[in-house]
Formats: sequence, C-alpha cells, structure tokens
Amino acid sequence: MWLLFAFVAVPLIEIGLFIQVGGAIGLWQTLAIVLLTAVLGTWLLRTQGLMALSNLQRSFGELRDPTEPLAHGAMILFSGALLLTPGFFTDTVGFLLLIPAVRTGMFKYLRARMNVQSFSSSQAHNPYQREAEGDVINAEYHEVKPPKKPTHDTSGWTKH
Repeated sequence: MWLLFAFVAVPLIEIGLFIQVGGAIGLWQTLAIVLLTAVLGTWLLRTQGLMALSNLQRSFGELRDPTEPLAHGAMILFSGALLLTPGFFTDTVGFLLLIPAVRTGMFKYLRARMNVQSFSSSQAHNPYQREAEGDVINAEYHEVKPPKKPTHDTSGWTKH
C-alpha cells in the first residue's frame, strides 16, 4: 500500500514543483537547475560511494560488524537513483541521503526497529576447521594412472 502511495504521490509532487519553479524562474533556468543537480549528484555519489566501499572493506579487514557500512552503501545507492531521477523533491531527498549525519540517523532509527540475532566472523568460528584434538590418520597411497588410449586406429605398422 505504501509503495502504491509513493508511486502516485512522488510524481504528483514533482509535477507541482516543476510548475511552481518553472513559473517563478522560467523554463530554461529550471532545466539548468535539474541538469546541474544531476551532474553534482553524480559527482557526490561517486565520492561518497568510494568512501562507503573503503569503510566496508575496512570493517571486513578488521573483522567488525559490516552492517553499518552496508546500510550506508545502500542509502548512497538509493540516493543515486533519486538524484538521477529528474525533479526537485527527489533531488532534495537524494542530497539529504548523501549527508553522513543523515545516513547515521536513519541507520540508528532503522536499527532500533530491527532485531539482529548475531554476527560472527570466519576467524572467530570456522565450522570446517577442526580444533586440535590429536586425531591423526596414517595412510599409504599410490597413484593410479589411467591407461593410455590410442588417438587413432592401429594400422599394424606401429605398436601401441
């Protein structure tokens, strides 16, 4: 139901804002602002995205919970989609999501509403790694090579 509301309300808001801004400053200035916000948003998205990716890699490297860097990356990705959508309302929301303090606030708000069961890293517990219990298996082996097969029919002149 909320998704249907968003798909109806957002375009109506954008159309209303385009009419108001276009009537106040003119068509070409309105289009210039839309183009400028798209270019600026793309540049900010790239820099913020690279920063979020390095934070995520650092959290994996330090074996920390990657939930917050993943959430920041998802919000940056969503803000990029909003900034590439022409409109003043979507640009405003997109630019707000590029502010780290806003993302942190949204993350804390969403995290308070979710229940995270647990987090464990591969070095803390690896189910495939046996602890040193003293189990030793002695064995002997020898390689079994498959027999060579001729690549062509025997002519009788050569031996295979």
